[in-house]
Amino acid sequence: MQDNQDTPLAIIVMGVSGSGKSSIGEGVAARLGIHFIEGDALHPAANVEKMSKGIPLTDEDRWPWLEKIGQEIAASLAKGEGIAVSCSALKRTYRERLRASAGGHLYFIYLHGSKELLTKRMGERKGHFMPASLLESQLQTLEVPTGEPGVVTVDIDDTVAAIVDASVRNLQAILSN
Repeated sequence: MQDNQDTPLAIIVMGVSGSGKSSIGEGVAARLGIHFIEGDALHPAANVEKMSKGIPLTDEDRWPWLEKIGQEIAASLAKGEGIAVSCSALKRTYRERLRASAGGHLYFIYLHGSKELLTKRMGERKGHFMPASLLESQLQTLEVPTGEPGVVTVDIDDTVAAIVDASVRNLQAILSN
């Protein structure tokens, strides 16, 4: 699938921790036949250590990580390949930087859920470096992407398969416009 300008599809699956970015990103990428990258794997070790200790990241911590994600997107597009990346992309400035890296051809799937559902999901995760205690700081940092170009919002109060279906369906709807 390509966007309406024949550019390979580049997607960020975004939301706070616990929203299902990795699972949904993998499902969407598989459905669309594009490469998936787990954005958390691109964090510098210092970021992972900080979050593991329950310390929220600052903008200064996030810029190198966002730069790396942007480089991965740009490289994929330069090869003519589509890509989906999981990335919290909490602030509009972060999303704008990622859009610039993609030459403006970037779509976002915003995974939205209630604080209660997110807390429950985070409590059920095993082996993830991000403690549930950081959810509140992420929710406070989140600038909901309402009204931004190329964004679809999908509610996460459903099965992974249903969320993937809704994500692909909503994405196809904006691509056909």
